[in-house]
Amino acid sequence: MSLSPVRVFAALNAVRPPDQPTPRLGRAVVVGGSVAGLLAARVLSDHAQSVVLLDRDDPQVSGARPGVPQGTQLHALLPGGLLQLEQLFPGFRQQALAHGAIEAPPAARRSYLDGRRKVVVPDDDDSLAGSRPLLEGLIRQQVLRLPNVKTVTGRATGLVFDGDAVTGVECEVGQVPGVEAADLVVDAMGRSSRLSDWLEQAGWERPTTRRMAVHLNYATALFRRPEQTPEATVVLALHTPRTMTDIAGAAFFAIEDGRWMAMMAGYGKDRPGRTAEDFVRRLREQFPPEFGEVAGQEMLGDVQTYHHADSRRRDFHALRRFPARLVSVGDAVASFNPVYGQGMTAAALHAACLSAYLLSDPDLSVPARHFLDLQKVVVDAAWSTSTSADLALPHVDGPYPRGYRVSSWVSRQILSATVTDVAIARRFNEVVSLREHPLSLATPGVILGALRANRRAG
Repeated sequence: MSLSPVRVFAALNAVRPPDQPTPRLGRAVVVGGSVAGLLAARVLSDHAQSVVLLDRDDPQVSGARPGVPQGTQLHALLPGGLLQLEQLFPGFRQQALAHGAIEAPPAARRSYLDGRRKVVVPDDDDSLAGSRPLLEGLIRQQVLRLPNVKTVTGRATGLVFDGDAVTGVECEVGQVPGVEAADLVVDAMGRSSRLSDWLEQAGWERPTTRRMAVHLNYATALFRRPEQTPEATVVLALHTPRTMTDIAGAAFFAIEDGRWMAMMAGYGKDRPGRTAEDFVRRLREQFPPEFGEVAGQEMLGDVQTYHHADSRRRDFHALRRFPARLVSVGDAVASFNPVYGQGMTAAALHAACLSAYLLSDPDLSVPARHFLDLQKVVVDAAWSTSTSADLALPHVDGPYPRGYRVSSWVSRQILSATVTDVAIARRFNEVVSLREHPLSLATPGVILGALRANRRAG
């Protein structure tokens, strides 16, 4: 690729839909109605005469979907993701606010590292706070309003091939087998995607799957929120491994319908807050006073738990042979430790990769190498950000990348400097929110600035 990863990342964040739809595909099929699938369908609506969204869950049903077991847990829409959504759906921010999402400008976001409150970055981008069902539901509404997008409720069972190209999706709709023909197929089946099996069964290579066992345990609860517009709408508290006890971190967001959504996370055998009493006690005892104030409100419903065994990625880009007219997006390609909140924003960037690929007027009779190269930049960025932090956890034993000792030392210096230095915190926030590539932190200026900030604070 002629551009560096930093420049590719900047270009993807600047991708815009075409001014006018330019259909060069007859029919596209997206398998999976997740956020990644919905955003892929939105992009394809500009380039295909018709788009079919095939999913086991009825896409017309609102609320938490059975196919998203983590849907009841706390989710973050990072500023980078909000930027992408606003480009795909102009006015998305205002629509979300009208439906109850809460504004989270820099002054309303608080972040703690080992009990020390981080400096506020006043010119940081705004964000939104809201539940996963609210944000996903708004995306779904926007996509299903598109005149050339239709939905099919059914189960994908395989792919149809013609030579070296995919030409459709085998499926069961109401237990009746059939085929959805396609000029392009997008796999958005999530972590449990069966695409690797289907490729192998058809005589293609199976992509290497890389895993990093993290054994994350989530617990989330809802509380009544008395204030309509609280001073702080998003509050995060992280414990680094040297101070971590049984809880790695906690967060609470103001969400729609006058509620707080609070989360705690632990690793391995540490399973935070399974009961209401335990959840409230830990919020009060292990985190800054704001957490105790939220825990003092009325709990609404039960504590919801979730276990995330591992981060994983499927390296489609590394395959020597890959079918034409086929791509994969979202968690079907890479899913990360959810404690870093990258999922929805990474999905939006995968959609930007698809948009950039289709805008390049590609030859669809050959594998989508340009798309795979762009997507690799996004996956590498999110993977390096999350796994470098996970490798510092005492129970995670690799695999360690080359130069890990040096890179981990640099990462610790930069993370520590975000507590006191606005410039370092700004650069760090741009990376963790997926607006900038992690390599933008690996410069002498940033590293020296972090060392100076830590010396001043020390």
